[in-house]
Amino acid sequence: MRTALAFLIALAVTPAAAQITGSTEPTSARLKSQVTVTGDIVRIGDLIENAGVAANTPIFRAPDLGQTGGVPVRAVLDAVRPYGLIAVDVRGLSEVAVTRASRTIAADDIEARIVRALIARYDLGKAENLKIMFDRDVRAIQLDMKVAPELSLARLSYEPASRRFDITFDLASSAQGAWRYTGSAVETIEAAVPTRAINRGEIIKAGDVVVERRPKAEFASEARAPTADVTGFAAKRALRAGQPLRNGDLMKPELVQKNDTVTLHYEVPGIVLTMRGKALDSGAEGDMVSVLNVESKRTIHGIVTGPGRVTILAPKTARLAAASETE
Repeated sequence: MRTALAFLIALAVTPAAAQITGSTEPTSARLKSQVTVTGDIVRIGDLIENAGVAANTPIFRAPDLGQTGGVPVRAVLDAVRPYGLIAVDVRGLSEVAVTRASRTIAADDIEARIVRALIARYDLGKAENLKIMFDRDVRAIQLDMKVAPELSLARLSYEPASRRFDITFDLASSAQGAWRYTGSAVETIEAAVPTRAINRGEIIKAGDVVVERRPKAEFASEARAPTADVTGFAAKRALRAGQPLRNGDLMKPELVQKNDTVTLHYEVPGIVLTMRGKALDSGAEGDMVSVLNVESKRTIHGIVTGPGRVTILAPKTARLAAASETE
């Protein structure tokens, strides 16, 4: 993007009206369409090829670091005419684009430096888990080409309670300036977040959740992270879209529902019995549930071993399973 032409402060004496030529006659002096300068001064040789002894003569101030400005051809010719450059081939141009070269420190690099400084001094965990929120938009820093793009930490403060930071960088090798940044630094973790409302008991699929970074303080020690950890689980309660999941929100899917007709399997060495029953409880795989034997009208207990399937334990095994559930 071109900047306003305020930088065009002529350094030469004001000349008389310049001669602009579009002639096809051979000429040694030729106007450039675009140029890049490394200093704060634009010289004749920067704008015109074959400028001869006048090439090193300064005529304009350069744009700000990293900026580009358009110089009207009339202004160029007016500035160079006093130095004997009259028949300049302007090549049909209306202006010359002048760019001030700079070393750039990108906004992402600035944020990364702040993260490293905070972690080094205040032990805020891993860099990838620290989220920085600035009070103002962070712009890239433009440095003179002669300056090494290495920021030095001048001052840093951080309040753990509010998570607020205040940091200032400067350049040890230059007096070009100082850069201060304020904001908050929050340690985050990955959390599975539903993309839609999920009903109680509904099985969670991979497409039902996304993994987002959320402040660690929201979860204490019970955050559920990557998608693979929650797919296949069932919702223990109704879940809202956008609300991060916690351990207490999930359960193993119930393979037997209360009042469902189930198949009872009774297995002991040499004997396998199968009968129908009515579940008196809901249960996931491995849960002990009560089942009404439809034929005998007796209530018996078994372990959920599959969808609609309950296995009746031998008496000794049943006592051990019941005891383990009460521990």
